[in-house]
Amino acid sequence: MQAAEAQSNIAVIERFHAATNSGDPALVARAVDELTAPDLAFHAPVPTGATGAEALKQVWEVLLRAFPDIHVTVEETITEGDRVVSRNTVTGTHLGEYRGLPPTGKSVAYGEIFVFRFVAGRIAEVRGVVDVLTQLRQLGAFPS
Repeated sequence: MQAAEAQSNIAVIERFHAATNSGDPALVARAVDELTAPDLAFHAPVPTGATGAEALKQVWEVLLRAFPDIHVTVEETITEGDRVVSRNTVTGTHLGEYRGLPPTGKSVAYGEIFVFRFVAGRIAEVRGVVDVLTQLRQLGAFPS
């Protein structure tokens, strides 16, 4: 992959994170539509049974409802071939229902790593690992 293509892919990830950090579910949905392939392969457990871009939109609807001030800070970005890896720290305040937990008002900070595969300048596949255990412990759902 040429340097220009790598920079273009990183710019797409930056645009996506800017949308998610906006707190605006409509902006996130538009970003998903604009930045992902129509047949996006989204590999994550989504309780709604949705797939692809719709699943990604639903994940962010849930997160933004539960943590209206959610913020993704990119700690490290690595590119190789058609992939961009983003290691992030996510912070937010639990102000809405999340995974059956009523709002606690508690702050969370947890890590995640996502691998994005690109085709023709759009995100075609997303694989991620999110430290949900740390998140739920901070919300009091599990003992420390």
